[in-house]
Amino acid sequence: MLDYFALGVLIFAAVVLFYGVIAIHDIPYEIAVHRNHPQQDAIHVAGWISLFTLHAIWPFLWIWATLYREDRGWGFATTPKVDQTRLQQLEQQVAELTARLDALERPAAEAPFEARD
Repeated sequence: MLDYFALGVLIFAAVVLFYGVIAIHDIPYEIAVHRNHPQQDAIHVAGWISLFTLHAIWPFLWIWATLYREDRGWGFATTPKVDQTRLQQLEQQVAELTARLDALERPAAEAPFEARD
């Protein structure tokens, strides 16, 4: 009787271990889906490939999946928000400087060339 119980525990442990490995390999893909990663299909395929490499590439998949965030893109730096009023001021300043430069260059272009001896 104890032999059958031990066999049952052994089979149960093997099944739990098998499904546990499959569940663990899918964590990077779930992170990619949650973050709306643009390469989530590639991460999912690479996760399945990592089963054949005994999860040797799995840490790199985790890093790949966590590098992208929808609100800030790749990496860790936040992108600065563009202030529209400051942008309009800079555009106006560039237009004024361009007009001044054109006014300064116009008399030089209209002046006749001097003959050299």
